[in-house]
Amino acid sequence: MSIVKFKNNGIRFDLQLVASWIEPGSRVLDLGCGEGDLLFYLKTHKAIEGKGIEKDEAKVVRCIERGLSVLQGDMNEEIEDFPDQAFDYIVLSQTLQQVYAPDRLIRSILRIGRNGIVSFPNFSHWRIRLQLLLTGMAPVTSQLPYQWYDTPNIRVITIKDFILFSKQVGFMIVKAAAINTQGQEKWGRMIKTLANLRATYGIFQIKQGDRNS
Repeated sequence: MSIVKFKNNGIRFDLQLVASWIEPGSRVLDLGCGEGDLLFYLKTHKAIEGKGIEKDEAKVVRCIERGLSVLQGDMNEEIEDFPDQAFDYIVLSQTLQQVYAPDRLIRSILRIGRNGIVSFPNFSHWRIRLQLLLTGMAPVTSQLPYQWYDTPNIRVITIKDFILFSKQVGFMIVKAAAINTQGQEKWGRMIKTLANLRATYGIFQIKQGDRNS
C-alpha cells in the first residue's frame, strides 16, 4: 500500500482527492465550506464557478477576503432555495455526521446537483474499535478529536453504513475511495482492502438512481 501525494499539498489530502474528481469549468457548491480552501483551490486550478454555504461568520469573512462567493447560513435551509440541477457538483465534506436529517439533505443535494461528493470520518476504524474495547469510553482520535460532551458530531457513520444508506434512500454510488490521512492530513494512503476496518475516511461520489456500482 503506497503513500499518495498530489502535486499541490496546500489543502487537506481528502480535499485534494475530492478536487481530482471535479471536472474543470464545473459549477460547484460547497456545503459547510469553512474558510474556502477547496473552493479557492478549484477556482485557481480548475476555473470552476463556485459558491459556498457556511454558518460561521468569521469563516465567511475569510472566504470573501479570498474572493469567493459564500452565503452565511444553515446549509440545511439555504440549499432549498436553489433551483433543480443548478450545479454540476455539490460537496459535503466531513459534515454528514453533524446533520440532523441526512436523508433529506442528500435528496436536496441530488435535486440541485448532477453529482454529490460526500465524505465523513469512518467510525469503524480499528483504532476506534480498540479504544472502545479497552477503555469502555467514547473514543478520541485525530480524526475525531472531541470528548463526548463537546463533540459537534451527532451521528455515528461507517463506510458500510453509508453503502446501506444509499440503498435505503435510493441513490447511486458512482465512485468511492477509502483513505488514511497523515502528516496533519496533508497526505495519505488509499485503502483497497478491509476499508471499513482500516480507513479513517470514506469519500463517495453519488447521483440520483437506485443502482450502486
